[in-house]
Amino acid sequence: MNRSAETEFPERARLQFLVRVIDRECRDLQNTDRRLFATAFTAEQAERLDVDHDLAERVEAFVARFGRLHDTLGDKLLPQLLRALQEKPGSALDNLDRAERLGWIESTDAWIAMRPLRNQMVHEYIEDPAVLVDALDRGHGFVPTLLAAAEAMRQEIRRRRFAS
Repeated sequence: MNRSAETEFPERARLQFLVRVIDRECRDLQNTDRRLFATAFTAEQAERLDVDHDLAERVEAFVARFGRLHDTLGDKLLPQLLRALQEKPGSALDNLDRAERLGWIESTDAWIAMRPLRNQMVHEYIEDPAVLVDALDRGHGFVPTLLAAAEAMRQEIRRRRFAS
């Protein structure tokens, strides 16, 4: 999009930018997810995080990328898409309920459950390896939910010709 079009249609330019960000974040999360969960993550691995720096970096990358995609979708793209549809964004919960009704997210409850899960995945703060393993496993289980939400919103944006 050229400069004058961005000035004329800042909402569209913002959506196009966010789609590019989401594309990159989805790709990065998928790659990290594949690398971290090539085999099941175990309590033994969790106990070795202080000495296995490569594994610790993969865990940190997964947690950061999971959180970043969750935030970008729910806090940035969703309200921007609602505005583009001439809807007034409301509270985060209202926006999520609307996204669920429109079929962009699977479940508002599942989406809300992801936020506190991120804190449980930060291995520096979790002393019980079983808690970390459970949190990472649940996070891994939510990756398809995040990717599906990203794809549903991208499809809506393309369908409406807000971006290509």
